[in-house]
Amino acid sequence: MRWIVISQSIAILGSSLVFPFYLIFIKEVGGGFLQYGISYGLFTISSSLVHIIVGKWSDRLGRRLFLLIGSWGMSVLLLCFPLVTDVWQVYSLQIVLGIIGAAQKTSEKAMLADFTEHGKRGIAIGKYHFWTSVFTGIAVMLGGFIIDLFTLDIIFYVSSFILFIGGFFVLKIEETEN
Repeated sequence: MRWIVISQSIAILGSSLVFPFYLIFIKEVGGGFLQYGISYGLFTISSSLVHIIVGKWSDRLGRRLFLLIGSWGMSVLLLCFPLVTDVWQVYSLQIVLGIIGAAQKTSEKAMLADFTEHGKRGIAIGKYHFWTSVFTGIAVMLGGFIIDLFTLDIIFYVSSFILFIGGFFVLKIEETEN
């Protein structure tokens, strides 16, 4: 359970570094609130379309594989954002990020269930969310600090690096046979 908490806290740190400043990024490539809404909607809809498939495949192939896809896939995609010059490119990236996000979210929750025992899941999941929420808060503050010192593009590079490192912690997770 420890490696799940550590790896996913790092993943949350990496992804939450970017998210609060996403609207600023969309404005910089010529978009506005409508484009932000469409972008976020494309992310959530593409994610919703693969949650069930990921759940089924994670039951067969293991959860760790999908957590790796989440960490390292998002790491690679975040490197593409500083290259974006038009809103349609953001839309394309958001669709792929939605799919990768579904891999992470579904396998994360299934793995939490795998590693907790009936009657003690609430406290274990509460502790898990405590740590991931702490890292979310740190990421938001750190993101603002980085943008003030450097540029918006830097947070994509830093996030990518953090997510890449987080993947190595996913490798430390030893799945149990059910």
